[in-house]
Amino acid sequence: MKPLLTLLLAPLLTLALWLGLTPAAQAQVHAHNDENGTPVVRSLESLRDLDYQSWQLVAYREGAPGGPLKLRIVGYPGKVRLDHPTALQVRSGHFSWQLADVTLANPQLAGDGRSAAAEFDLAPLLADLHQDRPLRLVLAGVFVELPVPPFVVAQWRSLPLAAARPTGAFSNPT
Repeated sequence: MKPLLTLLLAPLLTLALWLGLTPAAQAQVHAHNDENGTPVVRSLESLRDLDYQSWQLVAYREGAPGGPLKLRIVGYPGKVRLDHPTALQVRSGHFSWQLADVTLANPQLAGDGRSAAAEFDLAPLLADLHQDRPLRLVLAGVFVELPVPPFVVAQWRSLPLAAARPTGAFSNPT
């Protein structure tokens, strides 16, 4: 009787452990203070474009909830050179947005001779998004298409009201 019970319970136990160890999908937004003590909340992800080039996407908000939202796209220095201003085209299904290039308004990026980063106003996109839908980014002369998965969009959508807790990261279930 005992071997039969073990034989029946082993698959159930394995399934229960597997389900328990699989993390739930949660957006990760990190909070910290910048060098001036200003609270910053950000989402940082590395994604690949259709040419398999890696890009770092940093969506962030400085200051209190409701503050300006920006998206920084960073390429490998020396491998890419971004000209400014160049608008970022964002598509999702039949929706389309043009995000303004605000790179030169950031003194650190404006003075960086490597020109491997660009920054865009993320607010118009987030104001229109009401779902965590996949996005396609197009940056003329740089990449033809950079797919952004829904979990990254969820992170971005959580930024406007995310609490800035400079003690580290917090999970924001979506």
